[in-house]
Amino acid sequence: MKKVVVLLCLAVGIFSCKKAEETPKVTPEIAAVTPELADNAVIYEVNIRQYSPEGTFNAFTQDIPKLKEMGVKILWLMPIHEIGIKNRKAKGDKSIEQITDPKEREKYLGSYYSVKDYRSINAKFGTKADFAKLVQTAHENGIYVILDWVANHTAWDHPWVEQHNDFYTRDKAGKMIAPFDWTDVVELDFNNKAMRKAMVDDMKYWLTDLNIDGFRCDVAGEVPTDFWDATRVELNKVKPIFFLAEAEKPEMLKNAFDMQYGWEAHHLFNQIAKGEKTVAAFDAYMTKLDTVLQKDDINMYFTSNHDENSWNGTEYERMGDAVETFAALSYTMPGMPLIYNGQEYDLKKRLRFFEKDTIPHTAGKMGAIYEKLGALKTNNVALHGGKVKASYVRLATSNDTNILAFVREKDGKKVIYVANMSKKPNTFTFLVEGSFADYMTGEKVVLAKDQSHSFKPWEYKIFVQ
Repeated sequence: MKKVVVLLCLAVGIFSCKKAEETPKVTPEIAAVTPELADNAVIYEVNIRQYSPEGTFNAFTQDIPKLKEMGVKILWLMPIHEIGIKNRKAKGDKSIEQITDPKEREKYLGSYYSVKDYRSINAKFGTKADFAKLVQTAHENGIYVILDWVANHTAWDHPWVEQHNDFYTRDKAGKMIAPFDWTDVVELDFNNKAMRKAMVDDMKYWLTDLNIDGFRCDVAGEVPTDFWDATRVELNKVKPIFFLAEAEKPEMLKNAFDMQYGWEAHHLFNQIAKGEKTVAAFDAYMTKLDTVLQKDDINMYFTSNHDENSWNGTEYERMGDAVETFAALSYTMPGMPLIYNGQEYDLKKRLRFFEKDTIPHTAGKMGAIYEKLGALKTNNVALHGGKVKASYVRLATSNDTNILAFVREKDGKKVIYVANMSKKPNTFTFLVEGSFADYMTGEKVVLAKDQSHSFKPWEYKIFVQ
C-alpha cells in the first residue's frame, strides 16, 4: 500500500502531494446524518480557546471519549476561524486600536464571531491537520461535528471588504455598517447573489475537505430565510447535514433547519428558579408549542451556553439550587439537551469573552449527573425528542402551582418526571400507580394513586418502568 502512495505522489508531482498535506481529508468513520439522529442526541458546545490551558484542538480531542460517556452525539464547535484585528474589541467600548500598551493589547484575542476568512483556521487553536484529527476522533466515537457559521457579518479585515465591497450593506451615506452595536464586524448584504454563492461555496469547503456534518448558524434570524432554504438544498447535495438555527422562528424549521433554540423555555427556567413565575407558565408554554411547532420540529433546551455564561451569568448565578432540577428537565422534556463545556465540571465563573480564560477540569457533582441523564436519553425511547417524538402528557397533581409532573411514552416504554419547582418544601399527591425505579438512585418504588409525596425545595424524581 505504501508503494502505491509513493508512486501516486511521483505521478502527480510533489506540489500536489504537498497540497494534500495542507488540506487533509478525513476518512469517513461514521454513518451519514439521518433524521433519527435527533431522537436521542445530546449536543455539546465547545469553546476551544477556553476548554483547556493550551486552548488547542489537540488538547480537546483527547477528551472526546469522555463526551461519549455523557451520551453526546453532536459536537458543536464555536467558530474556529482566524479572528479579525481591525476594530477588534478589547474591554468596555474600547477597541485594541485605542490601547497603546503592546502587552495589554496582546490579552485581547477578539470575538470568535468576527471572522476574517471563512476557510481559515485560527492558528492559536492548531492546524488543519489537528482539526481533521478532531473530526475523525469524534466520528470514531460516534459523534457528529457541526461548525459555528457566522453568515450575518464578517470582520472588517475580511478579504471581501476590499475585493468585493458590494457584498456589504451600506447606510444612506454609502458607508459600510456594523449590525447592532457590534463594532468589530461589518454587515453582509443578502441582496447580493454573488455574495450568497461565495458563502455557500465556503460552507461546502468544510463539508468536502474537512468532512464536518453540519452547522450551527449564528444569529440565523437576522439572515433571510430564503437564503437558508436554498443553502440547505445545496449543502445536502454534498452530504446529509444537521442544521441548527440560533433563532426561535418556527418558520425557519419548515425547510432549512432541523433544530432551533428554545429561548423561551430557557427564560422560563430562570424566572421559575428566581420565583418570578410558577409551573403554570411552563404549562402554558408547552401548550403553546402544540400550536406553533409542527410535529417534527425540534427545540434545543439548555441551562447555559457561551452567551448566557459570559453575559448573563453562570447557571448557578441565575438558578441557584435549582440547577440540577432544570438540567434534568431539559433532558426529559421533548427536544434536545445542550451541555456547554465546563458545566460537567460545575463551572461557577463567567468566562471572559475576548480574553483567554480556562474552564476548570476538577470532577464535580454535575459530571456524573450528565452521564446518568445521557444514558437515559440515549437508551430509553420514551425520551425521544426528534422527528418522531415520544408523547408528552401533563400529570395533574394536588399542587400544580409548584409541582411539575409529566409522563413521556413511546413503544411501551414510560418515563415520569416529577419536580418541586419552588424554594419551599411541598407535599402533594398525583394520580400515578404501579411499580417503578427511581432512575437517579436505582431504588424500586411502588406508587399509589392517593399516596402523599413530600419533596424538598427543587427536589425532582425520574421514574422509569
